[in-house]
Amino acid sequence: MTTTNARDAARAPLTRARVLEAAVALADRIGIEALTIRRLATELDVKPMALYHHVAGKEAILDGVVDLVFSEFDDPPPDQPWKDGMRHRCASAREVLRRHPWATPLLESRRSPGPATLHHHDAVLGCLRRGGLSWELTAHAYALLDAFVYGFALQEAALPSAGGAEMVDMADQMAQAFPAGQYPNLVDFTTQHVLKPGYAFGASFEVGLDLLLNGIDAAARR
Repeated sequence: MTTTNARDAARAPLTRARVLEAAVALADRIGIEALTIRRLATELDVKPMALYHHVAGKEAILDGVVDLVFSEFDDPPPDQPWKDGMRHRCASAREVLRRHPWATPLLESRRSPGPATLHHHDAVLGCLRRGGLSWELTAHAYALLDAFVYGFALQEAALPSAGGAEMVDMADQMAQAFPAGQYPNLVDFTTQHVLKPGYAFGASFEVGLDLLLNGIDAAARR
């Protein structure tokens, strides 16, 4: 941001939307645990008490930023077959959570979900029902798909590197450090898979997602 843009932003009227957008940007930089009213006020160049005109406290901020994250998720396109729609939605959710890794543990934790959260959940339920799933299977499918997407996002965020040369170098160093003859399966996995050209941890996302969707489809047909 240029000096002029920063000054313009500082002069912009304080609104709830501006507070929440700043909170998301700050959480992206420092993490959600480090985000406080005081840090957010400093970010917005206002007094902490000014924020309370727009948000009641940190819990209200968390409600708001979670809703903003959900607003970035693509809904399953209604004109696509249900599996294609869910594949699109899950891929979008993964990309959003790569931008906001702090958000994953919070997504289903809010007791006051916002309109974007409710709209997205409604759209996902509608997509699953278009596939002929019973309500019971819909509940299982939604839980399993989100567990997969959220869990994969947590793994990607925790890895030193999710792929590319850094992952290969790290795996190579680890394999060389193993005592000779120990952990043979890990050595074979590393040398025969991870160290092969083109390896990327993220490639498992589409494979796992297809396995889940095909399994859900098979259950619905039964």
